[in-house]
Amino acid sequence: MHRPILAVSALNAWYGGARILYDLDFHIGHGEVVALMGRNGAGKSTTMEAVMGMVSRRSGSVVFRDRDVSKLAPFQIARLGLGFVPGDRRIFTELTVLENLDAGRQPVRRVADGPALREWTPERLFRLFPNLGAMPDRRGDLMSGGEQQMLTVARTLMGNPLALLLDEPSEGLAPVIVEQMADTILELKGQGLSILLSEQNLHFAELVSDRVYVLEKGQIRWTGSIAELAADRDVQRTYLTL
Repeated sequence: MHRPILAVSALNAWYGGARILYDLDFHIGHGEVVALMGRNGAGKSTTMEAVMGMVSRRSGSVVFRDRDVSKLAPFQIARLGLGFVPGDRRIFTELTVLENLDAGRQPVRRVADGPALREWTPERLFRLFPNLGAMPDRRGDLMSGGEQQMLTVARTLMGNPLALLLDEPSEGLAPVIVEQMADTILELKGQGLSILLSEQNLHFAELVSDRVYVLEKGQIRWTGSIAELAADRDVQRTYLTL
């Protein structure tokens, strides 16, 4: 069995004096899509921010590509090949699509002693996101929410990541854009990218995920395959429905 590309153990996080995460253990295999599910406030976004080193008070182990990154700054973790797509997008609104993509550029990476991976370029991303290809010179503040979400993913891919954290990729998007986002995730998976996504939409998670961790009040309450979760109405009622 291959070692996971990302392995998290005993992860805890606090905001001020409030403890948000409680001893989380989870992993992502190479080329695997794993969903982190739960209601609003369950701790999904905090988990991703803690993995990326964006929570000032945290403890536990985060191992990425066999290296402990739990003490590194966010930019150092990103330079090792772990990409983060925040749920609130955070694009540069005064920059164009092309300028946003250029801001995310990092060198192409190698896996172990193998050949360099295929580089992400604007041209390649425009084939993945045709909507962006039709507006390369449009400013971020003149784009729809769905277009901004695509741009956020594309900008992160310009960093040539080996694994990707996607925070609520379907939230607030029109159904047709949600389907496009699902297709994009599956295509990225097919190209070998490992993905952890936080999600509330079970249908969306079913379309793209292999496995699931369900969070409730900062603790992992259930884990299994996406097929097992889709078939278990009790788990859905207990941890996912409002």
